[in-house]
Amino acid sequence: MLVVGVASSALFDLSDADSVFREHGEAVYREYQETHIDEALEPGVAFPFIKRLLSLNDLAQGEVPLVEVIVLSRNDPETGLRVMRSIAHHELPISRAIFMQGRSPFAFMGALNMSLFLSQNKNDVRIAISKGFAAGQVLGLPAADLDGTDLRIAFDFDGVLADDSSERVMQAEGLPAFHENETKRLTEPLPEGRLFEFLRGINRIQDIEEKLVEDQADYNRRVHVAIVTARNAPSHERVVRTLQSWGVRVNDAFFLGGVEKAKVLRVLKPHVFFDDQLRHLEGAADEIPSVHVPFGIVNEPSDPELKDEGDADSMVAAGLSG
Repeated sequence: MLVVGVASSALFDLSDADSVFREHGEAVYREYQETHIDEALEPGVAFPFIKRLLSLNDLAQGEVPLVEVIVLSRNDPETGLRVMRSIAHHELPISRAIFMQGRSPFAFMGALNMSLFLSQNKNDVRIAISKGFAAGQVLGLPAADLDGTDLRIAFDFDGVLADDSSERVMQAEGLPAFHENETKRLTEPLPEGRLFEFLRGINRIQDIEEKLVEDQADYNRRVHVAIVTARNAPSHERVVRTLQSWGVRVNDAFFLGGVEKAKVLRVLKPHVFFDDQLRHLEGAADEIPSVHVPFGIVNEPSDPELKDEGDADSMVAAGLSG
């Protein structure tokens, strides 16, 4: 089973509630959430992705679902009631949740066998990454097409599916040295990155679809996975060889060199795009639901002091509603 954790701040638009907390404090925030408990929250950045991911459970061939989504929230159980009622309103099949007042719940990822954690809280995501978990900060707007059953997922490669060992060569020695390194190590698989296990879980669902294609000539595949990377020839081949060695696959690959990723993403229209560099996300976040994976050398210089505390500052950073 593929298990994904999602903060309420990623699943729903909590901007109004966050404003109340920031301007008036926790007591007024609690009153606000109770007063509006029957008003369903609007979809957030991760909503279309989560909805379509959960819809894949109708491909399950037994009683065990293919996908489970668990809410991880900084709310306490009382203020979290509005989140759970909103989940019911939108008919999302999510029944499990962890509410921890003002504290980061991602520490339970390992216990719950999660392959991914999505949140709007940058600090929570960075701490999760530093502890070896797969996590990302959602950015931008939800995908425009909330309905439908197809699911399009796009990944950057270095620092996301793979580790950042090649990126370190690029940052230290430049592009010619990077290409030379990748050509020299063509048959040497790169180490797995944070989101490798998530891709493997998606591939298991795609395996089921492949069998359906064999049995049903008119079956249309619902899950499509793409790599959108700044790599180009001759460094492209190591990507393909690495995926082969891992035993995972993608449907499409875009080796773009210096072409702006946003231009391709606007045509591809993924329901979520994962990248380790904010500059690649900012150009498309106005249209493409994006996830920043703050892993590796390109994120080290800007790493803040990471604190996993329930103090007032961290609660405000999360709006107490992450």
